[in-house]
Amino acid sequence: MAVRTVLKMGNPKLLQVAKPVKMFATPELDALVEDLMDTMQAEDGAGLAAPQIGVGIRVVVFGFESNIRYPEAAPVPQTVLVNPLIEPLSDEREAAWEGCLSVPGLRGVVPRYTHIRYRGFDQFGVAIEREAHDFHARVVQHECDHLDGILYPQRMTDMRLFGFTEVLEGLAGGS
Repeated sequence: MAVRTVLKMGNPKLLQVAKPVKMFATPELDALVEDLMDTMQAEDGAGLAAPQIGVGIRVVVFGFESNIRYPEAAPVPQTVLVNPLIEPLSDEREAAWEGCLSVPGLRGVVPRYTHIRYRGFDQFGVAIEREAHDFHARVVQHECDHLDGILYPQRMTDMRLFGFTEVLEGLAGGS
């Protein structure tokens, strides 16, 4: 339908807790999902949450075969996840670099659970339950944080590992 403007860090809408979806399979929800997918793809994102385009409901989309922003990442299944719940299946966490369409041009190292189960529904109300590991698990946690008004810098434990992408890439020899 449309590529929407992604809100940037500092916009108070990004700090609000999103409300649960109560009605599935509506034209409004279908249009929102289509806009989220179009925007995510246009921005080369790995995922996108409804609050990032100013819609305060519990809907995220994610998935890709390959992604220019995360060239080493394994494919993640294209998913629409409504009213998600996340359950860590291990205490193991891994600290790794993340970026965000709402925090453009910056990257930071964020600890995330490496093995999770997520549950929710698609836009038609069909139940979804999956286990995810590694980058897939990281993407789900990152996107679901948006539903609770959390941006990845709030999860960082060492602000020395936060910086502008072009500077960080220059330090790594352009990789």
